[in-house]
Amino acid sequence: MIFAPLGCLAAVLLFLSIPLILGLFFLNLLTFSFGELGLSPSTAIALIFLMLAGSLINIPLSRRRVERAVPANVRSLFAPPQTQYTGIAINVGGAIIPLCLCLYLTRVVPSLWEIGVATLIMAAVARAIARPIPGRGIVLPMFVPPLLSALLAILLAREFAAPCAYIAGTLGTLIGADLLNLNRMKGFPGVISIGGAGLFDGIFLVGVVAVFLTALV
Repeated sequence: MIFAPLGCLAAVLLFLSIPLILGLFFLNLLTFSFGELGLSPSTAIALIFLMLAGSLINIPLSRRRVERAVPANVRSLFAPPQTQYTGIAINVGGAIIPLCLCLYLTRVVPSLWEIGVATLIMAAVARAIARPIPGRGIVLPMFVPPLLSALLAILLAREFAAPCAYIAGTLGTLIGADLLNLNRMKGFPGVISIGGAGLFDGIFLVGVVAVFLTALV
């Protein structure tokens, strides 16, 4: 028999441990997915943390100073114009590291034409479903890119489906959702980050979920 105080304590401890359990499960999922790409567990964990840390770093590619007038009121008579910056940057964790991993994977796959076809299809679909939203960046439906990249990899390159899914999903999302939408985001305030903000979440999920799905088939 468990007394009420002990039962309440156990319930509280269980509730507090849920984030830890989910975190460990997600880490195991990430390690398994990157393991399907031929990476050792230690390399996979290091790569995951590099991506997460790199998501905080944006390398500027261009920057332009813009002065905006203060809204008309009594204070605007004395307040200077607001200075903001617009431009383009590239995110380390959401673009540079995934691109480096894609480059590495192209050297270990037996054929590239299947990956090229899958990437082109992914880029076209990502361009069609991406929505630039001021203040949020590029928004994509969460599970469409990983499901599509996994399906394309299984159909086109079943013998090396995992690396094909990762490369096609990552490059297709970056090209279709981000690069092909730069013109649509020129009027947005702030710096446009390639592979940053919400898009990083999408790219990260594409790599993990797509590889995981190919491993299940």
